[in-house]
Amino acid sequence: MVPMAPFLFVSDLHGKRSRYSTLFRIIEEERPRAVLFGGDLLPNFGDGESFLKYLFGRIEALRWRMDEPPDFVMIMGNDDPRMFEDRFLEADARGIIKYAAMKKVEVDDIVISGYPFVPPSPFLLKDWEIYDVSTYTDPGSVPPEEGQFTVEVDRRGLRFRTIQGDLETLTSDQDVSRMIMLFHAPPYNTNLDVADIRGMRFDHAPLDHHVGSIAIRRFIERRSPGITLHGHIHESARLTGSWSQYIGGTRCMTAAHDGSELALVRFDTDSVHGATRELITC
Repeated sequence: MVPMAPFLFVSDLHGKRSRYSTLFRIIEEERPRAVLFGGDLLPNFGDGESFLKYLFGRIEALRWRMDEPPDFVMIMGNDDPRMFEDRFLEADARGIIKYAAMKKVEVDDIVISGYPFVPPSPFLLKDWEIYDVSTYTDPGSVPPEEGQFTVEVDRRGLRFRTIQGDLETLTSDQDVSRMIMLFHAPPYNTNLDVADIRGMRFDHAPLDHHVGSIAIRRFIERRSPGITLHGHIHESARLTGSWSQYIGGTRCMTAAHDGSELALVRFDTDSVHGATRELITC
């Protein structure tokens, strides 16, 4: 019997209904206090509108069936078209979910701060991409202002926005030592951000196989949040053999996974050392 935990964390489900069905079954069995979703929730190809009707419908039905339903805390990720953000905001307004992108939400006395943006990547969809600490772009990556968007944006303004600046604004001078930071991107140069590009080159320039955010890494080092949760780089846990890493006293965990299973992280904020990750066949 897997020990129950008050918090469940998943990420990068990419609209796979078998994963969601498995997750909903576990929620009813284990009755957590909250379920956190780290982005890339929608199908890569398909009708996002109909999928969100399915997703929010399943959550609403679950909430009706359970005496004490969990809070569902969500952010979007770089593969989620921002044109569907209004649907998340509507679900938030109706009390179905708590949408945490670029703001803080509370679960009991625990504050959760959500941040969906990732550094520039080779992919063309840029709804959730901005510069990291400067306007530098890695070889092979596409600058944010040169990509494609599903909503209107100020492309010129994108050259002056960074993850580093966002995090300073988001947390200001607050004490984050007991806060859960729900990121889509992982911190740079860790077990959580290794892409399967080791040894590859672009125009003769070697590619860095660590593709996480320098700004997020520096933020964790400087501010020491209680827990950080990440996704985005599916293969990293397989390549490094680790889904978790400490940066100072902060435990950083990823639920990204490149197999067919549901990767489920269970944790308790009062004993984060006991957090577990299980790959569950769907």
